[in-house]
Amino acid sequence: MRVSLAPDNGEALQRPPAAATPATATRAPGTPARGAHPLRTMAVDILAPIGLYYGIRAAGGSVWLALLAGGAAPALSALAGILTRRRVDTAGLVMLAALAASTAFSLISGSQRALLARDGLVTAAWAGYMYLSLLARRPATFAVSRPLLEGRRVFDPAARRWTRPVSQSWDELWDQVPRFRHIWRTCTVIWGTAILVDAVIRVVMAFALPVGLVPALGGALWPVTFVVLQVVTNVFFARSGFWRILRTGVSF
Repeated sequence: MRVSLAPDNGEALQRPPAAATPATATRAPGTPARGAHPLRTMAVDILAPIGLYYGIRAAGGSVWLALLAGGAAPALSALAGILTRRRVDTAGLVMLAALAASTAFSLISGSQRALLARDGLVTAAWAGYMYLSLLARRPATFAVSRPLLEGRRVFDPAARRWTRPVSQSWDELWDQVPRFRHIWRTCTVIWGTAILVDAVIRVVMAFALPVGLVPALGGALWPVTFVVLQVVTNVFFARSGFWRILRTGVSF
């Protein structure tokens, strides 16, 4: 699964690993429109490889052909994204590098399971990106979440209604509220750790389970990981005072 990460200047990002928000939400002022719809990207990156694998196997194709065809769909999607946007796409490069590495190792070793482990390699690469982003000016989860959450109404539990956030931009909150910065760095660690655990599970499944079960179980693991992270993230936001900061501009 890919996540397109743009610079931390508020550019739109694809498939954000952050608190879920409706696809029809109004963008914050000054935030450009996002690129490919997340559901379309999900269909190519997750559903297409599974469908191709089981479709080719049902038609009598070999395991090798089914696995290689499954990897071709997200690879072509990533390459098309890079060519269409005409700029270096971190998500696309990570995807292509992981697919190329797993394919090369599999062909050299003669192991089909190396191809099965490719999702784990991609996921592990994103976990590494999350951790490395802590060294940047803004962490990855801040950059991914900003186009979805900045400027949107926030629920006030005391008043029991949705209220407008403070007029301060997230840049101002980042500079003026230390707790705001701490929340996003902690959130990035949470997501990086969860994604790394997901990657380890995928690699273990690839080498321990029957080959025919791994594609389906790998696809099923995505929504499980996402739902768990949504729950953990929103609980953390509530307990850390994140929503209050958005409402009032101050921490407590």
